[in-house]
Parts: sequence; C-alpha cells; structure tokens
Amino acid sequence: MENLGIAFEIVTADTDETSGEKDPHKLVEILSERKGEAVRNLLLRERRDLSDTVIISSDTVVCVDGEILGKPRDEADAKRMLRMLSGRRHEVVSGLCLIGNEKRGVAHEVTEVEFDRMDAETIDRYVRLAKPYDKAGAYAIQGLASAYIRGIRGCYFNVVGLPVHRLNTLYREVFGEKFL
Repeated sequence: MENLGIAFEIVTADTDETSGEKDPHKLVEILSERKGEAVRNLLLRERRDLSDTVIISSDTVVCVDGEILGKPRDEADAKRMLRMLSGRRHEVVSGLCLIGNEKRGVAHEVTEVEFDRMDAETIDRYVRLAKPYDKAGAYAIQGLASAYIRGIRGCYFNVVGLPVHRLNTLYREVFGEKFL
C-alpha cells in the first residue's frame, strides 16, 4: 500500500483461523472475510468513524497435491513443507475481502510457483536462516527462497501476500470506482 502511495493503518484483531473447509479457494475467502469482520467489529467497539474507511483483509495458503499448507507449526513442519515443494509446482491462493460503506466484496487470486530442487542440507540451512514460521508454505518469495524459485505463472504480488491487481479490480466491482 505504501508503494502505491495510499494512506493506510494496520489494524489486527484476534480471529479464529480454523475451518473445516477443504477447498483452498473457499477457505481463503472465508478467512479473509472473517478477518475483515473482526477488524470492523474492533473499530466499531472503539467508536471509530468508518464512513471513509475501507477495510482490506487477506489470507494466503499454499497448495500442493491437494494439501493446504498454512504457516508451519515448528521447524519439523517447515522442513516437511519445503520437502513437499522441492522440485515441484504448487499454487499460492490468496483471499481478499473489502468492507466499507455498507458494501462488501470477497475474491481470491491464484498463482502457480515452481520450486527448484532443495536437498536436505539446503532445507535445513534455509529454515535455520529464514525462520519461515510466519509464512504459508514455509517460504517468502521475496526473501531467501527467491534463490530457489524457478518461475511463476500469475501475479507475483499474490505470492508476496497482497494481489494488488485483484485488489484493484475488486475495489472497482464493489465500490464502482477505481482504487488507483
């Protein structure tokens, strides 16, 4: 948002991120909307004027072989995820939710990412250095993992965490005007 020259405030609210949903596209939409609603409720409890506010919330997962990979629980889980991704293609799926002026829109974006092969020593070193415990799929494309990304098909910014193009089109769909 800063790179786009848009004023924003980061607000977080405790949100239950558990779900039995198995479809990654639906899951990220559910969680994005849940996060946005939690922030909206928090701001309303603080008696904030939301008349000129658009809440943007997002959630991202990585999918490989039908398995949804969220954030790793620990070092062993991070290594397991990276072994699954090594030498393979996977999908990064991000959900978006916009809430503002009694309007709401929810969407998702999918990007295909191809990892190079990573041997056990490389994975151990990567996890030790990158500490990827707050990243879906145990990696950040813009960080150390960039050395192992063979290619992507789709929106790079989706993999970083905020699919800007989809945000722009969703904003237009929901509010009838251009975001940028």
